[in-house]
Amino acid sequence: MPGRAGVRSVADPSTGEPFAEVTLLDAAQAGEAVAAAAGAFPAWAAAGFAERRRHLLRLRQAVVDDADAIAALITREQGKPVAEAHLAEILPVLAALKHLADGAEDVLRDEPVPSAMPLFVHKEARLLRGPVGVVLVITPWNYPFSIPMTGLAAALAAGNSVVLKPAPATTLVGLRIGELCRRAGLPPGLVNVVAADDAVAAGLVEDPRLGKIVFTGSGATGRKLMAAAARNLTPVVLELGGKDAAVVCRDADLDRAARGIVWGAFVNAGQTCASVERVYVERPVAEEFTARVVEETRRLRVGPPGSPETDVGPLTLERQLRVVEEHVQDALQRGARALTGGARLGGPGWFYPPTVLTGVDHTMRIMREETFGPVLPVMAVASVEEAVALANDSEYGLTASGWTRDPETARRLQEGLQAGVVTINDCLSSFGEPTAPWGGVKHSGIGRLHGPAGLLEMTQVKYVTRDQARGPALWWYPYGADLAGMASAAGPALYGGSLWSRLRHSLRVLASRRFRGRVSLRALLGHADRLF
Repeated sequence: MPGRAGVRSVADPSTGEPFAEVTLLDAAQAGEAVAAAAGAFPAWAAAGFAERRRHLLRLRQAVVDDADAIAALITREQGKPVAEAHLAEILPVLAALKHLADGAEDVLRDEPVPSAMPLFVHKEARLLRGPVGVVLVITPWNYPFSIPMTGLAAALAAGNSVVLKPAPATTLVGLRIGELCRRAGLPPGLVNVVAADDAVAAGLVEDPRLGKIVFTGSGATGRKLMAAAARNLTPVVLELGGKDAAVVCRDADLDRAARGIVWGAFVNAGQTCASVERVYVERPVAEEFTARVVEETRRLRVGPPGSPETDVGPLTLERQLRVVEEHVQDALQRGARALTGGARLGGPGWFYPPTVLTGVDHTMRIMREETFGPVLPVMAVASVEEAVALANDSEYGLTASGWTRDPETARRLQEGLQAGVVTINDCLSSFGEPTAPWGGVKHSGIGRLHGPAGLLEMTQVKYVTRDQARGPALWWYPYGADLAGMASAAGPALYGGSLWSRLRHSLRVLASRRFRGRVSLRALLGHADRLF
């Protein structure tokens, strides 16, 4: 629908010049999107999984058919090179849609729950996992296709309807997602893309018709969103910032570590919540490792993202370029050295060269705050233990990586690093694995996306139980001396500290007329393992 809140220009980050305009919805129109999602929800929730699967596969095919055009739009609006648009945006979506279509039914199926209370042996219980309702998905500009699409797909697979609020800087990609859903034949109202300013999003968060909010973005905005959602007790999943550390051990394959970390630091111009933003390398190999990192970094080609030869494109936003400049200048003023880069590039667009810093420490913003740009600070340390301690000395804990050839050292890193994802001899790759959960600890967020854990975030659990006994339950009215005596003996009979005590009190329970009249001894003996 045409927006009633004016228009917004869309800028090409490689030139800084506008190339399109989008009309914006006002608050009332955004509310209509929620209403449409609420109206579409009952029929979708009631649909069998076979129908949902068909739609997920149609959506996947629509992405396959339109992949080159989607990649070109991502490159034009967000600024990542075409190869990255395919590898980091489109392929993870295709993998997630296939994985959900093939496996979501198994994750969501009813689960029998055996009773752990011996007196309830005549009951049958199950866990049912049903949809939460309308899911509001608020997504950032750094991965404008893969982040919203994977969240949207999980919500749909679980039987929910969706309202998608894309980032203002990448609204065109968000609108393309809506078009793909329409082309795939999803029911009207099931997926609604809201092109609106962030002020309108603040009102959306407080809508009482929402069943869940999934937000990916900054910690500051995440805290505000959580406070607003609390007014209606709307549950949230928050995937927030990171200051992701890499630990390079003295036994690491230094060539692999250098190449992997350079990619992990500069992919998407460093605008990734899981970018390698800190490196701690053991001192005996620090000089050699740093030299290899500098060599790899100097090979990178910075340029227009539409060129297939470009490795690193521009930053998406001019304000993010200023943050990068501030962090680098703070480090240099405090004694750090720039071995490559260190100052923005001249000319049009929001380009910053891949920058390697040494002589860094934790007094510098570059080691404490999320930079979200193409800067790699490298710090030499005395040991793996010091590296882990420094890596954990952060309010963030999204991902971390360790680089070692020793299995025992790998185990120590996996157990010691405080992060939602720890990768050995690689980084960032788990985002593209549809079975892997994605999320962090500490200020990096709440809840999980992707994988079975992410799918279950889109559901609410219902415990259902059916009593197969006849007549009144043992503990119903009326009470009396017989029940009081039996109740007194039941605790030590079931949970007493010695076998003799349990047997002695079990005889008291069996002596109760009420117990003998209302509990099936055959069923009880069939669960004797729970008694003794």
